[in-house]
Amino acid sequence: QVQMVESGGGLVQAGGSLRLSCTASGLTFGNYAMGWFRQAPGKEREGVSCVSWSGDTTYYADSVKGRFTISRDNAKNTVYLQMNNLKPEDTAMYYCAAKRFVCGDLSRPADFDYWGQGTQVTVSS
Repeated sequence: QVQMVESGGGLVQAGGSLRLSCTASGLTFGNYAMGWFRQAPGKEREGVSCVSWSGDTTYYADSVKGRFTISRDNAKNTVYLQMNNLKPEDTAMYYCAAKRFVCGDLSRPADFDYWGQGTQVTVSS
């Protein structure tokens, strides 16, 4: 009975910001690394960012490094993705996902155990 629910997506102008949230239930949140993935129409699912179970280590795709920041609040069972200086190429459906303890390889989304339904991010030029 694990549930992952994303929120915070929307339509923004290039250069703008959004903050995505994902709240999990039905699992021991502090035992899971939390990742963000995205998928644009006709494209493969792409690993965007991940934070370890401890919150002490983070990973970012090269395409978003320096613009996006991942964080987690274990007391709220929530992971966040702060997205700044958004670009049209950031347009995608964004998904949060949970994996036991460590992030591993973000190019392997199948290694993540639980997934949310996604929240749409659209960036206009």
